[in-house]
Amino acid sequence: MTNTHRPELSISDLLRGDLQLASPPTIYFELKKTTDDATKTLVDAGKIIDKDPGLTSRLLKIVNSAFFGFPAKISTISHAITLIGIKELENLVLATLVVDKFSSMPGGLISMREFWGLSLRCALNAKELCSYHSEFATSETIFICGLLHDIGRLVFYRRIPALAREIGLQKTSSDKDEVQIEQNLLGFDHYQTGAELAKLWNLPAIIETTIRHHCNPGLAGQFSHEANIVKLAYQLSQQKIFDPENLTIDNKFTIFSIADLEKVSQKTNTQFDEIFSFFYPSH
Repeated sequence: MTNTHRPELSISDLLRGDLQLASPPTIYFELKKTTDDATKTLVDAGKIIDKDPGLTSRLLKIVNSAFFGFPAKISTISHAITLIGIKELENLVLATLVVDKFSSMPGGLISMREFWGLSLRCALNAKELCSYHSEFATSETIFICGLLHDIGRLVFYRRIPALAREIGLQKTSSDKDEVQIEQNLLGFDHYQTGAELAKLWNLPAIIETTIRHHCNPGLAGQFSHEANIVKLAYQLSQQKIFDPENLTIDNKFTIFSIADLEKVSQKTNTQFDEIFSFFYPSH
């Protein structure tokens, strides 16, 4: 194995020439265009979703799950929009479509079920952490930030599987930090790559920025609080049993008590199995 920097390889190289990577989730942008148009109504937005029966069915299952906890059954997308809001629905559409887009990976390098399981736990933790601070107006989008924070890793496995395997082997056989291994080997890391993919897809700036600065939330500017929440949510998602001793909490950006963190972890564990079955059905 080698740590030789490979300057001939760039992030743009990884994102070029691959239609699955280069093409953003179409329905999401069609929906967003409609909701941003003042002449369109919520009924128009609902019709876009209704064109995809599979997506409609999954969204309604999510809306009727413990994810929202509504007491009465919701049977139409239009009704769902009035209850959860259009931005929340946009984020659920984006989440569902991205999971579908990356639901399998050739070569068996990574278990997609495990990858999306960990990512969904991070997303649920992030959303729940935001609920403890009313000043966060971005609590809807924080779920997507958590879900996609590691998306660059999938780009590596898809586009440079041999190097991705080498990175994994170096990580396993040494005490080196994964990001540092990636930087030494490639000249960039999977967080930078994921951020560039979000930028290519023209996703909201908060998503790109929290991905890019996952390791250093203080560099995320106006989104430093959100980046720190996603980082903390990811740490919680890696724990099968809550252990505050193994959490890195930067209270410069967010203040959570140990009791708060334990409640968040317990709630996510309670909700997870049901919600995961809707986001990642029978793959």
